[in-house]
Amino acid sequence: MPRTASKDTPQWVKDFRRAIKAQCPVGWLVVEHNGSVKLEVHDPTLGKKQTLKLPFQWDESQWADALLRIRVIAKAYASGGLDLRGAAKLSERASSRHNTDWQAAVIAFREHRTRVADRTWDKKYKPVLSSALKVLSATKSPTNGSDLCDIALKQWFLGTRQRQIMRQNLFAFLRFCVQRRNFKVCWLPPETIEGEAINQKRDGYPMTDLQILRLLDALPQTNIGNRWRFAIQLMAVYGCRPEDLRHIKTKRAGSELWSDYEKSQGGTKGKRTDKRRLYPLLVNDVDGSVDWNLQQRIHIREDLPSLGQPGKAGEAVGTYLRRQPMWQSIAAEAEAEGEKLTPYSFRHRYSAAGHARGLQPKQMADAMGHSLEVHMGSYARFMTRDLADPFVAVNGSNA
Repeated sequence: MPRTASKDTPQWVKDFRRAIKAQCPVGWLVVEHNGSVKLEVHDPTLGKKQTLKLPFQWDESQWADALLRIRVIAKAYASGGLDLRGAAKLSERASSRHNTDWQAAVIAFREHRTRVADRTWDKKYKPVLSSALKVLSATKSPTNGSDLCDIALKQWFLGTRQRQIMRQNLFAFLRFCVQRRNFKVCWLPPETIEGEAINQKRDGYPMTDLQILRLLDALPQTNIGNRWRFAIQLMAVYGCRPEDLRHIKTKRAGSELWSDYEKSQGGTKGKRTDKRRLYPLLVNDVDGSVDWNLQQRIHIREDLPSLGQPGKAGEAVGTYLRRQPMWQSIAAEAEAEGEKLTPYSFRHRYSAAGHARGLQPKQMADAMGHSLEVHMGSYARFMTRDLADPFVAVNGSNA
């Protein structure tokens, strides 16, 4: 009698067995046997159970490969005239021949990359794999991995981060094809990459309070201009991400300001940042701190600008700002320092101001809505930004 999953059965085993049930004949089942995958076939026409030990470990990392082999065995078995072992031998002979079914390889690669979210697959894998399939379907298609990579990656500019991501994933796919799908060794990606230097990522530019004030003063005095002025003030004073602007609200009868934005966290599928309370770091002018009464304005629901589709707020902010002459002028100032002005420069200003005013790294990390590890990786440079005065003081005391 076929076995059923218990509450302690790992999820990958449930997925494996569900795939077998959907893609193989009735009565086919996989079980663990001495750490390996064992195939059981309950064929009513024979009136007996057949078993076959497969050369795959009973492990999450190998079930997708085992499934592909079982599908080939099932196809041979369904042709008739063979028992389970005979179908397995036939499938081994078929596998020993070099197979270049690229469409099937892409499907298998997706099944193999179990930890890649669908959104990530669609954004970072699918474009380059679709490009490769298009190249391979051409009349004069490449005959090796190096040429395939050269052609398939042409649409992404040299030196960009996007091209680097596409190249890495295409290379991983080709290695999978050779190592797991028995493609010819000539399809391996190149070992060295010529002319593929990645543009050095520049540090995020923290706007100064004076630059923020100059920008705000230069915005048009219109309804739309005032909405954008409000958005910029919020990003600068509270260190908001552009996407936070959709989710800002007051709580506790208007006494607290919060962002309910839960940002996806890299490295863990499905994990998101927590909602967080927002704390101000006021912008200073020559006379001291400037209070724009932002919390009260959120409480009375003053209008913010349109931010486009969910997840696209950064693009909306960037599009508006790049059209402003003062933004262009400040961008040139940042460029002169070897840095780049972006919509996140308001958030960088918040971090720089917090550390300059004596706040601790954990306090800043919590206020900005990310882990201490992320904060130390991205913003630690602001902790030692003002070294000149201490060194002057030390030299003066020894003079």
